[in-house]
Parts: sequence; C-alpha cells; structure tokens
Amino acid sequence: MSRNKWIILVLVLVLGVVALSACSQPTPEVVEKVVEKTVVVTQVVEKEVEKTVVVTEVVEKEVTPTPPPEPVTLRAYSTTDIPSLDPQIAEDVVSINAIETLFVHLTNYDLETAEIVPETATSWDISDDGLTYTFHLRTDIPWVKHNPVTGETTQEMDDDGNPRFVTANDFVYGIKRACDPNLGSYYSSVIAPLIVGCNEVLGAEDPDNIPQELIDAIGVEAPDDATLVIHLNFPASYFMSMTPMWTLAAVPQWAIEANGEKWIEAGNIVTDGRFVLNEWVHGVRRTFLRNPLMPKDMYGSGNIEKIVTNVVPDTSTGYALWLNNEVESSGIPDAELQGHLEKYKDETIQVPDLAVFYFGFRETKAPFDDPRVRRAFSAAFDREKFVQEVRQGQGLPMKHFAPPGIFGAPPIDEVGVGFDPEFAQQQLADAGYPNCEGFPTVTLLGYSGQSTLNWIEFAQQQWQEHLGCSPDVIQIEQQSFRELLGATAADVPDEEAPHMWTLGWGPDYPDENNWVGDVLWCDNPGNRMKRTCNEIDDMIVKAREETDPDKRIEMYRQIEEDFFGKDGEMPFAPLYLRIAFVAQHSWLTAPRALFGGEQFYNWTIDQAAQMAAMGK
Repeated sequence: MSRNKWIILVLVLVLGVVALSACSQPTPEVVEKVVEKTVVVTQVVEKEVEKTVVVTEVVEKEVTPTPPPEPVTLRAYSTTDIPSLDPQIAEDVVSINAIETLFVHLTNYDLETAEIVPETATSWDISDDGLTYTFHLRTDIPWVKHNPVTGETTQEMDDDGNPRFVTANDFVYGIKRACDPNLGSYYSSVIAPLIVGCNEVLGAEDPDNIPQELIDAIGVEAPDDATLVIHLNFPASYFMSMTPMWTLAAVPQWAIEANGEKWIEAGNIVTDGRFVLNEWVHGVRRTFLRNPLMPKDMYGSGNIEKIVTNVVPDTSTGYALWLNNEVESSGIPDAELQGHLEKYKDETIQVPDLAVFYFGFRETKAPFDDPRVRRAFSAAFDREKFVQEVRQGQGLPMKHFAPPGIFGAPPIDEVGVGFDPEFAQQQLADAGYPNCEGFPTVTLLGYSGQSTLNWIEFAQQQWQEHLGCSPDVIQIEQQSFRELLGATAADVPDEEAPHMWTLGWGPDYPDENNWVGDVLWCDNPGNRMKRTCNEIDDMIVKAREETDPDKRIEMYRQIEEDFFGKDGEMPFAPLYLRIAFVAQHSWLTAPRALFGGEQFYNWTIDQAAQMAAMGK
C-alpha cells in the first residue's frame, strides 16, 4: 500500500473516532461560537496523480457562560424601618420615598421647575367654576406582583384571566379609601376638606357602620377606565399642586381585600410603579428591583436597576459606610462635619429640603395648657446660635412656620417672636413660675440619634440659662421616629403623652395651606397639639377658599402672626429650616425632590467609577 493510501486510511479512522465521540458525549449546554478548522489532505486519484483537497471540519467549543453584568445598584442606609408602604396611610418621608418608588400617581412634579407634569393622567380639564377636575388617563400601566423567591415579576390577572391595568376605578377606590376614618390616615384630613362628601365620611359618628350612600356620595367617579372625575367643595386654586400626592394614588382593591393589613408585605404587595419590592426584612433591610413590565417611556431618566437599603443604628454608622465606599450618600454627623468639609469638599452637596423643625407642645397638658408657658419656652431658644453651633450652619432660623418658596409664606424675618429672653422670662413669670420656681417636671421626647440628642440637650441649656429651669426639670427621652409618631398621636391620652417633642414638616405641595391648614388646623385628625378651635381656624378655612391670591397672602400672614406673634397661641416653637450637608460620591447624580418622595428612577450612577471605588 502506498504512502498516500495510508494517509487516506488514517484520515478515515480519525474522522470516525470524531464522529463516535460526538455521538457518545452530551451536547454542550453553551456554544460560544462555531469554529471552522481547515485540514489539508493529500489524496491519490487516477493515474497516481497527487491532488491536494481542502476539507473543512466543524468543531463545537464548549465554554463557561459569561456571567450577566451586575445591575446598577443604589446602595443606601436608613436609621429606621419603613413605617408603611400603604399609599393611603403613609405620613412620613421614609414611607413616602418608598411609595414613590413602588407606585405611580395621578400626576408628578418636574424636579427642575416644580411644575405639575403628566404621570398616569396625560391631560386634564378644569370646569369654569373650578369645582370639577377631569383627568384623562393612560391605560397601559400594568398591575404587577413580584415573587421574592423566584425573582419573577408577573402581571396580575382578573378572575376571568385578563391582565389587569391601572384604571380610573383604581383611583376611585384609593381616594374613597382615604376618606375612611377606620384607616387612621393623617393625610385623610388633608384631602377631606376639598373633595365633596369626603369630610362627611371621615367624620362619621359611627365609623363601623358608615351608610353606603354616604360612601357613594364622595365626589370621585370613573365614567370609563380612562377618565377620572373629582368634584371639589370649593374652587381650591392649589388643588392641582396636590395631585401628585400618594394619598390620591390608585391601589389594588382585590389585593387589599385578600390580604388585609398584610397586603404591603413582600410577596403579597401588588404595585404599578417603576420598581417592585423584592425584599423587606423589617428593621434590617429592604430591596427594590426595576419593574421589567413598566412601559419604557415611564422608566424615568435614571439608570438604577436595584436599590438596597440597610437599617443602621445612627448616622455615624451610615457615614462610616460612606467613607468605606459602601453607600452612595450619607448624612454627616455633627462631630464629623468640619473635618469632612475640609477633606471631602468636592463630594459634598447642600440639600435645602424646605423642612421646618419645631418643638411641639401638648396644649391640653399642664403646664403647657397655658400659652404664656409655650411662648416662654419658644422665646428662650436662641435659634441663630443653635443653627451655627449645633447645626454648624446647616439651616436658617425660623420664627414662624411656612418657609420661603411656599405660596403665602411671609418673609422669615417679619412675622413671629423668635429669640427674646426678656419676653420669655416675663411670660413665664406671668404664668406663675418666676425664674422657673415651682415649675413641674416635664418630658421632652426626641427621635433617636446623636444629632437629635445634641439638639434637645442644647434646649435644656437654653431653658436653664434664660428661664432658670434646672435640666432636671426637663426629662429627656428618645424613641424611633415611628414610636415618636405613635406617642404623640392626637388620640393618646394626656397622661401618656409627652409634654414636648421634636418634629419637622416638609412640604407636600407648594401652598401655605399645606402648613397652617394641614398641620395646625384644629379639625385635623392628626392634631397632635390638641388645639381647641378658635378664630384662627375660621381664617384658615376662609384663606383656603379665597380665590384672590393677594387676599390669600395677606390672610396667611395674619394667621402666622396669630400663631407665633407676641400674643400668639404658640402651638409649637418653630426653630429652623433645614439645609443639610450631604456626603455624596461623585459617581452619583441625584436630582432631589422638594415635594413628595425622592424620584430614584431619575437618579444615575456611573457604574464603572462605583465599581472601581469598590475594588472590582
């Protein structure tokens, strides 16, 4: 046999082995690419003429699959658990931020201009008399449920197997639900005065047996799936600025009725927002993931796909995480502020969130049932010194309630008493406690955290210096924010409630009614100060119903003076407008929201820079 014939035989045997091997081995799970291998064979043909033949052999290459890229992740911390994910119940910034992430609302705020922009409603009409608002809704926003175990997000189906989309009836249900006194919602009192029939249901004598006709009379209706009509009691010029509020959001009736209070838990909750709830370990951690079923044009301008928030004991712990590049942004502990600004000036921003902080007084609990005592404790607090020394410049002193930028708010230096120690001493003496002699022991409740402790200890020193009250007279306590809200609720008996407490109010919409009307009006169910109605409340009602903007401005100026002037009722002591320094890494772009919840879906992370800082 010639050499060339041996070559042919060997080639046949090799190809046969390859074929047998291919049959006996399992098919590779992942084929990265097809490789063409060229084999040159010398072949014998007739007359012993040698001819070169090119044979192409196809070989499958099995490779390890490339891992998917890590999702763009916003890593955050919180010093408190989420009090509630229920849009009709939420009343605090932690809850409202989470709800903004999980639910869409009727309208939204433009972060740059604060103008009302479409969200579920694409357009709206207002009747000539200002009493009827008709909203035209998009009908392609799905209701979804996320399975934390499988990681799947699926669209909800109705009993007939049809996919559920957000409709006008879901808004009708949510708004009527907000009028239910059994819900215990603070913000029910915010919307109830405006919407026809809502106040009647909210103030029902027998909340357990509200007649159906009373509920049916609430002024909200859905002529069809894409049309929502809301009827007002009076032509409130500020109503459109309220429509992005979470209290007016659509909610899934079937999920609420099936799960009761547990409907907001991970695995139960049905949402319609840009993110879904993947995990909620109470008091430990919560995780949100991008909703893959959301219409793409509603995703927002940001690129964040995952939000992980861990609960930590205090800001100092969170700041340590920031220093270690484990979170994107952080508050800065008072003790660290100066050194931080010297070292990390380029990674520090100022956030003026328009939140005004104050000491609340229980007006029905002695000795703060006497307005002279309340005035004394307010006027004995040096706001300027507090902002400079304790807040280290992070704020502006306030001696009335509504801040600049809010329609109807008076200039911050023209209304109210502010710091006046002589006036404070005289007021306390007139109340029967000269130099604080005979003054009873009182409680001051602050929310937990070192910064709040610094605040209330400063107050102790101020009242000792300017009123003569020993620090032993002012007993300091601290609780979590959620516990403090519960301890100061209007329905807590006086004997169980603190005499004073720390609290703040951030704007929900840019109108003075959101301040004096939604916080201080005596008929609010959330009337923590337990105010008794008087002529100031009559003016609050007139001011919100007035259509002339100039008259409204003048009325609100008078209301603020009646509350915080030298003869004012002083239901609480306004102290400062917060302007916080925030440590923020350069790879995060985070346009902040002045009203409502933070729009995380409009935040952006430079993931390459983030990963590099993490050593990845």
